[in-house]
Amino acid sequence: MSISTPGGPERRPTVVSTGKKPAAGRPAAADKPAAKAGSGKAEGGKGTPRQGAGGKGRKPIAPVKVSQGRSWGPIALFVAVGVLAVGIIGVGAWAVYQGAQPWQKRADAIDGLVNYRDKDPESLKYEKHQSGPLKYKYLPPVGGVHNDAWQNCMGDVYDAPIANEHAVHSLEHGAVWITYRSDLPQDQVEKLASKVRGTEKMMMSPYEGLDKPISLQAWGYQLKVDNADDKRIDEFIKDLRVNASVEGPTALCNQGVTATGTTPRDLGPQMPTQ
Repeated sequence: MSISTPGGPERRPTVVSTGKKPAAGRPAAADKPAAKAGSGKAEGGKGTPRQGAGGKGRKPIAPVKVSQGRSWGPIALFVAVGVLAVGIIGVGAWAVYQGAQPWQKRADAIDGLVNYRDKDPESLKYEKHQSGPLKYKYLPPVGGVHNDAWQNCMGDVYDAPIANEHAVHSLEHGAVWITYRSDLPQDQVEKLASKVRGTEKMMMSPYEGLDKPISLQAWGYQLKVDNADDKRIDEFIKDLRVNASVEGPTALCNQGVTATGTTPRDLGPQMPTQ
């Protein structure tokens, strides 16, 4: 195509070659309307992704997974169950260990217990039974010389004081003697009585002049506490009843004196030989 101007030679328009041929059936780049800036629409049609070389579409981008963190509830429950199981096993093992210990060691482990077998063994010695009233170094007494008759200790709960001379003989047979002050509240007295009634080698009576509300005696052992709820009472009974016997587990607790009063009774030949 030529352009003529008046008074001058024909001029031909300069054509700049891009080196590319326009595709058949498609307008040249110069004839193509420009896409609106910011329209966000891809070439080639509405909603259609731009095609690269070879006419193939782009691979879809995989969605990014957002981590929701660990589920701590089940973990915490598992840990709690594990700790509880370990605790139960530990307590059971300790109980088995304690039960395997000699009764003397278990008794000595009771807080506040006085072991006169170690502290003052001379106070526990005697050569033979003696009749009549006797003197004791410690009150209530925990051993030593005593009368021929013992106090009945078949779970007997006495509502008045009993004679030391008979009670000590019962201790020799393996009894635990629970004593208490007369001003101990009745509900406390009943709690003590519930530990005594119906249990062989157990007896209980009030005792005047105690420096603590409750005092427990076995042969050579004593424990003083402030109330009947003290767990050491059960430990004392468990470890020392029968075990502390000087004459062995077959020593009698029946056929003894059942009367109250601090004056000993000389029953002589009526008592079985022990």
